[in-house]
Amino acid sequence: MKKLGFGLMRLPVIDGKPDNIDLNTLSQMVDLYLERGFTYFDTSYVYHNGASETAIREALVKRHDRRDFLLASKFPTFIRPAEDQVENIFQEQLDKCGVEYFDYYLLHNLNREIYATEVKDAHLFDHMKQWKEQGKIKHIAFSYHDDAAHLDEILTEHPEVEAVQIALNYYDWEEPFMQAKKCYDVIRKHGAQVIVMEPVKGGSLASMNNEIQGIMKAQNPDLSIPSWAVRFCAGLDNILTVLSGMSTKAQLDDNVSYMEHFEPLSDKEHEVLKTVVEKLNAIPTIPCTGCRYCVDDCPMQIHIPDIFRAVNHQKQFGSEGNVDRSGYESATREGGKASECLHCGSCEAHCPQHIHIIEELEDAAKRFEG
Repeated sequence: MKKLGFGLMRLPVIDGKPDNIDLNTLSQMVDLYLERGFTYFDTSYVYHNGASETAIREALVKRHDRRDFLLASKFPTFIRPAEDQVENIFQEQLDKCGVEYFDYYLLHNLNREIYATEVKDAHLFDHMKQWKEQGKIKHIAFSYHDDAAHLDEILTEHPEVEAVQIALNYYDWEEPFMQAKKCYDVIRKHGAQVIVMEPVKGGSLASMNNEIQGIMKAQNPDLSIPSWAVRFCAGLDNILTVLSGMSTKAQLDDNVSYMEHFEPLSDKEHEVLKTVVEKLNAIPTIPCTGCRYCVDDCPMQIHIPDIFRAVNHQKQFGSEGNVDRSGYESATREGGKASECLHCGSCEAHCPQHIHIIEELEDAAKRFEG
């Protein structure tokens, strides 16, 4: 199987409305994707406010032979369903997609907490095994967002799992918090396949500053910047597919151009990526460890570490012409904005890293609120 998967989380929409999917454009993209020999489609109960599964029924299932594609969807563990709701939700997904079975069916977004509560309370793995026996799913899988040690525990307890979907990219490969390589190694140890999500780090590895992009263009001017990230993942062993959430035909055209006749990164290209990571890590960032001591006594309840994380992300992956405000908006959704700092100094008195927090918050306000 060709290793580019069509992620159905960022589909083309009309008038900017997530649940108003442009079926005409999507159908054209589906046709081209299949014509070029690719087969794996990945949707979910919650993508596009629930409209993704219905859209793929119209653009794919009704228009192409079921034997010509693989369809994956995911059970919404995070909505905390009671066990007596599980069968109805699964059947609803089959009906929305217009299929009698899923090739891969995943428990969505497993982590330590969800596994210990929702998954066990609703006996979701037991349901998965039953659906496989009934022919309603071909392969049991889950997507995962936590550390490698807990992933090892889950796979040890559930040898029936055949694939695990994880966030993996060349920047986070050795990063201690994300543990991408460690999780990848655990999956391989258990003999399961790896499904890669976010190979371009949510688009971050496509929009780095001109100096860093120039390093890659100097090696191969004909390849797009995102192609380096996708090829890095696809070149690893035991990869089932590398998902790309494609919103436009141009993105699809670019992806299939280098994945139709896939060639792994050369040794020289791997060295280039090492240089890119070194350059990104050399960009001065706020040395915040996320201890959150600064938040406890903040009179404005400013979530300072979350704001600093957004600032660091912008410094490394953004530019003046490309300001990603999503992280900042998330950081301030339930707390104060950076501009609301009272300059009381309580945060700085509690900071083990002796960060000049007030100055950094002023900078954050200029970056994201100006």
